[in-house]
Amino acid sequence: MGASAAVVMLIVGGYLTYRSFRPPAGRMVRVRQYWQDPGAHSDWSLQAGVQCGDAPFVAPTDGYVGFFWGDSFRPGRRHQGLDIFGPSGPYGLGETRVVAVYDGYLTRLPDWRSAVIVRIPHDPLQPDRQIWTYYTHMADPEGNSFIDPAFPPGTSEVFVSAGSFLGYQGNFSADPDNPTGMHLHFSIVQDDGKGGFKNELEIRNTLDPSLYLGFEVNAGNVGDSIAVCSG
Repeated sequence: MGASAAVVMLIVGGYLTYRSFRPPAGRMVRVRQYWQDPGAHSDWSLQAGVQCGDAPFVAPTDGYVGFFWGDSFRPGRRHQGLDIFGPSGPYGLGETRVVAVYDGYLTRLPDWRSAVIVRIPHDPLQPDRQIWTYYTHMADPEGNSFIDPAFPPGTSEVFVSAGSFLGYQGNFSADPDNPTGMHLHFSIVQDDGKGGFKNELEIRNTLDPSLYLGFEVNAGNVGDSIAVCSG
């Protein structure tokens, strides 16, 4: 095995240890394959800002959806969103752009180094409710942010349109010695009924992104398939 391949395997292995995932083994293998040669697997990849058929959301970033909504964790823990690994690989920090999936109002809390959240007043699939879209890991291991400087910490309720640039993928985990592996974590968070958002760390507070994106990303349905627009 070449040195570069070995390093990629170590990074992927560290990512999986950090997240404690237990998804189908084929998807773990494909993360490594995609990072090693994304050009050979372009048919696995999303493109930032591209809409799938009549789905309301555009894709939030370029890359391969390695882990899905509902993937199994340690007992009692399931993944609340999608992890999308960019084509610039484990070393490509600050290179793979992230965009807003839908029109809304962006907030970045004062202590958020790598995350922003966008309030969508009218859910396009259920207009009588408000939802939020959450984007995170947009910083390096030390917490140096890759979020667009137009959205500094403390930003509140700034309008962004679908496809607006938000920042770049990163690998921030709050522990510099244990980076996540370069990717974007994206989720759809429920409103708390008081104008705020629920705790994104609980899957029960999030929504299955499949119908919003136009392709299957529910781990319970997708199995070992690749999540990509086929329409």
